[in-house]
Amino acid sequence: MLSRRGMLATAALSLAATLPMARRAQAAGETFRLGVLPFGTASWEAAVIKARGFDTANGFTLDIVKLAGNDAARIAFLGGQVDAIVGDLIFAARLGNEGRGVRFSPYSTTEGALMVPAGSPITDLNGLAGKRLGVAGGALDKNWILLRAQARETAGLELENVAQIAYGAPPLLAQKLETGELDAALLYWQFCARLEAKGFKRLISADDVMRAFGAKGAVSLIGYLYEGHTVADRGEVVRGFARASAAAKDALANEPALWETVRPLMAAEDDATFATLKRDFLAGIPRRPIAAERADGERIYAALDRLAGAQLLGVGKSLPPDLYLDASGNG
Repeated sequence: MLSRRGMLATAALSLAATLPMARRAQAAGETFRLGVLPFGTASWEAAVIKARGFDTANGFTLDIVKLAGNDAARIAFLGGQVDAIVGDLIFAARLGNEGRGVRFSPYSTTEGALMVPAGSPITDLNGLAGKRLGVAGGALDKNWILLRAQARETAGLELENVAQIAYGAPPLLAQKLETGELDAALLYWQFCARLEAKGFKRLISADDVMRAFGAKGAVSLIGYLYEGHTVADRGEVVRGFARASAAAKDALANEPALWETVRPLMAAEDDATFATLKRDFLAGIPRRPIAAERADGERIYAALDRLAGAQLLGVGKSLPPDLYLDASGNG
C-alpha cells in the first residue's frame, strides 16, 4: 500500500502527464484563420491540410477565408480579419520597420521570370531595346527594379528608356504576350508556368537576377505573414499551423495521387499546365535554414535599398531583427 508521500507523488506525476494533453485539447478548439486567394497556392496547401486532418493533429482548426485579391488580403490581414496570409518579404519588412511587429515564415522560393515566345529573336537583355515589354506589379515591383539594375550593370541599358514599357495585371499581360501585342513580359510564376506549358520560354528568371545581386541560394521572398501579437499570444497555434503547412508540402512532394485533391483548385486547363504548375510549386518548397534565408534576404534588401530606397522600403535600412519566424519553435 502506498504511503501518503507516495500517493502524492503519483498524483503529481499523473497531473503532469495530463497537462500537455489538456493544453492540446484546448488548442484543438482554437480556430486559425488563413486568408487565401481564388487560385493562390495557399489554397492548395490548405485543402491538403483539411483533407489529411493536419490541423486537428496539430492542435487547431483551420478556417479557410477566401479573399478577392492581394489588396483584399492585405486589408484583411491588417484589419485582424485573418491570422495569416501569404505575402511579400518586402511588405512584411516595411510593416516591421514601421513598428507593426509582423513576423515572416518562408513559404516558397518560386518567383517570376521574363517570358518570351518560343521563336523570339530576343536572347538576352540587349534584345529588349526597342521592344514592347510588359511588367506585372507596377513600377515599384521588386523584380522589375532588380531586372532594371541588372540591365544597367551588365548591358549598359536603361530598360525604362529603351523599351516600350506596359504596366498591367498579370492575366492581361500574359494574354497580350500570347496574342503578340507584347514582345516580352515580366510575370509572376504561375503565369510563367501557364505560358511555358504553351511553348513560351523563360529568358531570365527572378532567381537568376537575385543571384546576380549576391544571393547564395534560392530565396523565399514569399512567406506566411503573422502579426507579432498573434505569435506572442497564440504561439503554439501559430507553430501548429506551421507544422501543418510543412506536413502538407511533404505530402504533396511524396504522394503524387494527392494532387487529385488539389487539381480542381489549380484552374489547369490541360495536363501540360497541370504538370508545369505542380513542378514549379514543388521546386519552390523552402529547404534552407532560417539563418541562410535571412542572410540572402538582407542581401536583396540592401540591393533594393540602394536602387529604390524609401519609395519602396519605407523607413527601414535593413530587415527588422525579429522578422523571421522559425517554424521549428526557435524563432
